[in-house]
Amino acid sequence: MGLKLYNTFTRKVESFQPIDNNKVRLYSCGPTIYDFAHIGNFRAFIFIDLLKRILKFSGYEVNHVMNITDVDDRIIKKCGVENISISELTPQYLDAFYEDMYILGIEPAEYYPLATEHITDMIKLIEKLVGRKHAYITNEGSVFFDITSFVDYGKLSKISADSLKQTDRVSSDEYEKENPTDFALWKAWKPEDGDVGWNSPWGRGRPGWHIECSAMSMKYLGEYFDIHCGGTDLMFPHHENEIAQSVGATGNEFVNIWLHCEHLLVNNTKMSKSLGNYYTLKDLLEKGFAPETLRYFLLTTHYRQKINLTFEHLDAAASSVERLRDFSRRLELLAGESKGKTYAYVEENFLKVMNEDLNISAGLAVIFNWIRGMNRYLDSNSLSSELAGEALILLKRFDMILNVIFEEGIVLNQKDSDLIKEREVARQNKHWTRADEIREYFLKKNITLEDTAKGTVVKRNIKQ
Repeated sequence: MGLKLYNTFTRKVESFQPIDNNKVRLYSCGPTIYDFAHIGNFRAFIFIDLLKRILKFSGYEVNHVMNITDVDDRIIKKCGVENISISELTPQYLDAFYEDMYILGIEPAEYYPLATEHITDMIKLIEKLVGRKHAYITNEGSVFFDITSFVDYGKLSKISADSLKQTDRVSSDEYEKENPTDFALWKAWKPEDGDVGWNSPWGRGRPGWHIECSAMSMKYLGEYFDIHCGGTDLMFPHHENEIAQSVGATGNEFVNIWLHCEHLLVNNTKMSKSLGNYYTLKDLLEKGFAPETLRYFLLTTHYRQKINLTFEHLDAAASSVERLRDFSRRLELLAGESKGKTYAYVEENFLKVMNEDLNISAGLAVIFNWIRGMNRYLDSNSLSSELAGEALILLKRFDMILNVIFEEGIVLNQKDSDLIKEREVARQNKHWTRADEIREYFLKKNITLEDTAKGTVVKRNIKQ
């Protein structure tokens, strides 16, 4: 019942087997910190989080590296427009990225290497490529990778070999799809770069975008590691170029399995500022959607399918999270000491379908079918405290992956605590008007007071 994943390189679902026993070495492409990350970026980061959590749930030890691009064409251009240095521009967006990751409950990587802190590693890698005749130096002091020197170029993206016969140089960090070109490993300094530049054997300049991932992934994970993740938009040219650089420099294999997730759409349209459908995490939080709602929404479409963001879909996600939380509260009110694993078969069924290329839809179906049956026992008061305790333990195990059910307790100030006590007294004395006034006061603070046989349960609202 081992994990199977769709390997983009082979276009097949393959059984996953770590290179090094029980340890998984994982690399994923991180943000370019010239602006705030948008919600589409977090579709990819949530997918990687799901993968990591399933690996850990299955008993693997995961070493995850996510690069941070803090120098490229867009960053330099924005520094010029705002007349500030890179060291003044990028930290604010890096801090915002870390905060957004925390808000969405995404586990941090073990390493977040910055490109500007690994220039020496990139220069050494470029020197190897020049020495192996995979790269050439221009008169201006730039270094380009010669794609005709690498016979396997195009195998990841399935670029036609016929299109590789003639190539041009491209110095920008990105180029058009289906347009193979010799790409820049090192860019000679030019006046518009301002004070951005480092000394190298070829003169002052800076690295190209593609070389950073090869240099940093191999530094932290070795020349050959288990999994490389990213969005489908990175498959070509970025990941194709990574393979050429890395294999060209070492002569060894580079990555065992390549995983790519599909795009996020907004109302079935590509997200664009000009269309007014461009959202950062902060934008959606300000519209009243809770972080758990956004995480659940991004989590619950299979990673190889496009995901369509609409407010209706977000409302549906909020309802699903509320259903999960209501079930957890019912169990918590009844749960006693657990002595067995009556529901082990549910976890086995969940893991069985999740192991089929992270089939999250089938996994959620297992969870909600189980909850539906458990709620019938709860409704009929036929669930023992021991079984409720066992169910609660299993639900917490599922939340090791979902991370939307069990929230941190709501901390109330003294005034609010006193109001809840006052409302309980008001209800006992049938002073319904005062009880309703207090309930409305908490609703305005996005908190619901739920009356149960064991007293008032305080819940944070997650619906808009």
